[in-house]
Amino acid sequence: MVNRPQSGPGILMEALLVSTGVVALAEIGDKTQLLAFILAARFKKPVPIILGILVATTINHGLAGALGAWITAAVSPGILRWVLGLSFLGMAIWTLIPDEIEADETEVARKLGVFGATAVTFFLAEMGDKTQLATVALAAHYGAPLMVVIGTTLGMLIADVPAVFVGDRLAPKIPMKLVHAIAAGVFTLLGIGTLLGAGSRFGF
Repeated sequence: MVNRPQSGPGILMEALLVSTGVVALAEIGDKTQLLAFILAARFKKPVPIILGILVATTINHGLAGALGAWITAAVSPGILRWVLGLSFLGMAIWTLIPDEIEADETEVARKLGVFGATAVTFFLAEMGDKTQLATVALAAHYGAPLMVVIGTTLGMLIADVPAVFVGDRLAPKIPMKLVHAIAAGVFTLLGIGTLLGAGSRFGF
């Protein structure tokens, strides 16, 4: 019989805390945080921008969490361990690469109002982004997609809400390379731990 991820309180809390922390760190300097800077400067209406970020992230990461849950059920534990381990190591490298935002991403849905423009542009910008892929991998790793989605959504808000209010003054003071190095370190530890069998309690 194939063992699948357990869902005890300790594992659920770990899934929540790790997901929140690693995404909050990875999001700093990410293209969606840069998008938050741009939208805040253009519209100067923080409340609908934050609500748009929340809705877009919840839907986007909800889909990613569902995919992670499906992967957990569909892929054998042995293969899953290698896929997740290598995915975490890949995200560690990706986190160290500076992001740029395409100009057309800020022009999408301009006629939908501040909330609509934010929700649509954030949803599209987050498709295939490192934080979305991290949500897929973390949901598959912990087998707790709901807690992971809550955590990654909180992580996005922790990074993006300050950007909406004081991003232009805060950004120059953030040691981006250090923050990204910490996030990459967390992804690396997750990857090495998974490959070495630290995920044995999840059935890997």
